[in-house]
Amino acid sequence: MQGHDVINILSSQDLVLHMLVALTGTPGTGKSTASELIRSQYDVVEIIDLVMKGGVSTVLDEDRDSLEIDTGELDEYMLNELIDRDVILVGHLSHFLSVGLIIVLRCQPSKLASRLRSRGWNDSKIKENIEAEGCDVILVESIETAAEVCEIDTTNMSAREVADVIEEILAGEREKYAPGYVDWSNEVMSWF
Repeated sequence: MQGHDVINILSSQDLVLHMLVALTGTPGTGKSTASELIRSQYDVVEIIDLVMKGGVSTVLDEDRDSLEIDTGELDEYMLNELIDRDVILVGHLSHFLSVGLIIVLRCQPSKLASRLRSRGWNDSKIKENIEAEGCDVILVESIETAAEVCEIDTTNMSAREVADVIEEILAGEREKYAPGYVDWSNEVMSWF
């Protein structure tokens, strides 16, 4: 076909779109617990497992007792490792990755403080995390991405109930969990 470009047209059966989903939220909101309950039906990958597996720069922040992770490197590594897979990425940094859907788990700050205290976290780390939750930090960061965002208030839900809502969102029910219905402003204002 001289003088003409040959274009290969793929049928819809040849085109496979894979979905990467971030399950994120402030530590203590229930990400790991709920994701364990859906692991048998979905490919669930903990972000920390990707970090530990290799190739991602980390620095220990001794003052905050946490690892600082290069999310750009993590994103590149994740995309190479998980190519051609539908995956739910679990972790409080997962919303920084190249995903199509972000599910943000939320928890009332006072209840979150109790959960983190029961884990033996120190007061400054608890304060940092409840302030982040109270100010919607992860939700705002998620909304600033190009991904679709849903939020779930886990404050008074069992892990099974949270897992059921995650499955509902994955099945397409997104409008009911659109960002904006969780509001901690009354509790946050009581801090002052």
